[in-house]
Amino acid sequence: MRMYRALLLAAVVALSPLDGVAGEKQIVDVRELAGSWRGWVTREQGQEPATLIVSADGSYRALTTDGATTEGKFYLQDGKLRYRSSRTTGTASLSEDQGKTMLTVMPEDSYYKTGKAEYERVKVR
Repeated sequence: MRMYRALLLAAVVALSPLDGVAGEKQIVDVRELAGSWRGWVTREQGQEPATLIVSADGSYRALTTDGATTEGKFYLQDGKLRYRSSRTTGTASLSEDQGKTMLTVMPEDSYYKTGKAEYERVKVR
């Protein structure tokens, strides 16, 4: 009987819609990132608004409201999204939640005392 309940519970969870739950999106080509993004970057002074512009080849330019600029490139390595910039290197991930596409960038080194950046895709109207 326990086995039956466990199987029934597993089936219900597997077949239930996951509306409202953020899900990581697998990237197969950096061209999927092309476009404009707006969000927040974490710097030594705290969080700051930023704009990220990504080209079809994965190269990008990030600008903060105080004029700081970072250039870099997104690339795939062993199926994982990564980036290399003029300041840091690290991982990146794409997720979708309630109609919003989010890009999260996480540095692996902290030489410049930067932290996670989160951007939302700017929808073209």
